[in-house]
Amino acid sequence: QVQLVESGGGLVRAGASLRLSCAASGRLVSTYAMGWFRQAPGKEREFVAGISRSGGTTGYADSVKGRFTISRDNTKNTVYLQMNSLKPEDTAVYSCAAGPRYGSTWYSDGRLYDYWGQGTQVTVSN
Repeated sequence: QVQLVESGGGLVRAGASLRLSCAASGRLVSTYAMGWFRQAPGKEREFVAGISRSGGTTGYADSVKGRFTISRDNTKNTVYLQMNSLKPEDTAVYSCAAGPRYGSTWYSDGRLYDYWGQGTQVTVSN
């Protein structure tokens, strides 16, 4: 089992940057493919970014491609989401998740993820 705790959210102006962190405890996070998801008020949860167990491959939602970067430091049991050029439509609760313990790729389907953090609020104003 693994516990996930996100941090780094906040209130920023459009165009600003934030870096979210997801600290894992329990089983080593290197065992899992990891992902970031977000949910805005009144909307379904959506995939943001995913990273393979080794960190060798990453994938992004089209809406964040070129602006967000997911990375992981398995020595620190932590996954990051660097968010640049933030837009008001990026406002949401961002959650990290630990997913499949197999394969060498990333996954966008939230149903494949077993463990979720509580989330951190990101609010982007005009």
